[in-house]
Amino acid sequence: MQTWVLIVALLILGLAGYYLGRSRAVASADGRAASLHSVPSYYGMYVAIWAAVPGLILVLVWLSIAPIVRDNMVLSAIPPETVTAWAQEMLPADLFAAEAEAIAASGTDGLTGPQVELLMVNIVNVAAGSSFVSPTVAGILVGPAEHMNSLGELSSWGLLVIGLGLACAGLYTARRRLAPHFRARNRVESIINVFLIICSTIAILTTLGIVLSLLFESARFFGIVPIWEFLFGTQWSPQIAIRADQVGSSGAFGAIPLFVGTLLIAAIAMLVAVPVGLMSAIYLSDYAPPRVRASVKPVLEILAGIPTVVYGFFAILTVAPFIRDLGAAVGLNVSANSALAAGVVMGIMIVPFISSLSDDVINAVPQSLRDGSAALGATKSETIRQVILPAALPGIVGACLLAVSRAIGETMIVVMAAGLAANLTVNPFAAVTTVTVQIATLLVGDQEFDSAKTLSAFALGLMLFVVTLCLNVIALRVVKKYREKYD
Repeated sequence: MQTWVLIVALLILGLAGYYLGRSRAVASADGRAASLHSVPSYYGMYVAIWAAVPGLILVLVWLSIAPIVRDNMVLSAIPPETVTAWAQEMLPADLFAAEAEAIAASGTDGLTGPQVELLMVNIVNVAAGSSFVSPTVAGILVGPAEHMNSLGELSSWGLLVIGLGLACAGLYTARRRLAPHFRARNRVESIINVFLIICSTIAILTTLGIVLSLLFESARFFGIVPIWEFLFGTQWSPQIAIRADQVGSSGAFGAIPLFVGTLLIAAIAMLVAVPVGLMSAIYLSDYAPPRVRASVKPVLEILAGIPTVVYGFFAILTVAPFIRDLGAAVGLNVSANSALAAGVVMGIMIVPFISSLSDDVINAVPQSLRDGSAALGATKSETIRQVILPAALPGIVGACLLAVSRAIGETMIVVMAAGLAANLTVNPFAAVTTVTVQIATLLVGDQEFDSAKTLSAFALGLMLFVVTLCLNVIALRVVKKYREKYD
């Protein structure tokens, strides 16, 4: 609660600092704003920044560090007898018997990493009054939970007091610096420039972290499973046998069925999305009256705002039964979950993506080309086929390639409409699965990141990342190579 009070107070102080700084600057110039080095609003922004930003930075740093410090203080203060009683209640009897002496002598130092995490989860739940902890464990951990609550309360009040003091000091100091010759605009733009650099750096480091995490974990997987087996194997069964006599756990990691299923569903989706999306864009840009365009275009783009899980419901409840019944009527054996159902619904989902981008590209073609074609006697359809579409082709191709990336990365529709079976087939009426579905399946629940089964998800993610990156690069190169510049 104190954190939100501090944030609101900092915003109020920043707003007050803006008006105080602006009035102070004008007053220092005896009311002649023209004699100031900068526009009065820059002086106000300078004071507002010093009143609010240091406190907000403190809040971010404090919220990042305070929980770690609090947890370490709580763990270090737990008596060994409390840890022993908790371990006796929570750990298996044979495991507790083996570690009882170390726990009784060292307290939390005698616990393993996962055991310490479990202990902290129990303490947090007891401190929050959660009912997920048994009454016996809650009675054992009531002391550490109260200690955690007291430390949290102390931390919140300390943050409030220090943050307000820092904001008031910044407000006072910045306001005193104001003078007619003070370069407020330079200072404010320098601060904004630093902020933009920090944001750009965060974006770059985040991307780098994602790539490195995929590379390192994939390298661990390829240390267990040869890369050629992964890339060219035709059997996908990531279940690892725990016992020698366990059945149905072959541990095969050939990803070809996943790649084929992904490409099959993406191809079906593009066969639906490209004609419908492109024709919609042509109609809206060149044939539709302004009133119709103003009504139809927003309705079409509503499809882009529908959650993919809703598309999944539509696929499994409407499209899949319709395709199955239609196939049965003509003598075809159609699976309950089929690539065709998933691809059709995915294509419907991608239609507004292609339509919106293509419409923007077509509208960007200069009107002079249309007028010149009409002056030569060409009809509207001939103008579209021979002038507008060739001129807009790079952008349309780029939109289609970006849509392919969108289709390859889709998960929920495939999970609900195509199934989880890794079948090596190009039959659109059969059940298949995709790379993204397997990634989601492999990482569901509590997983140990040491087995080939879990690490295979990172290898699949790396392949998906490489494919989508290549498609995006190709799209950019196509647009750059064939873009035409008009006067």
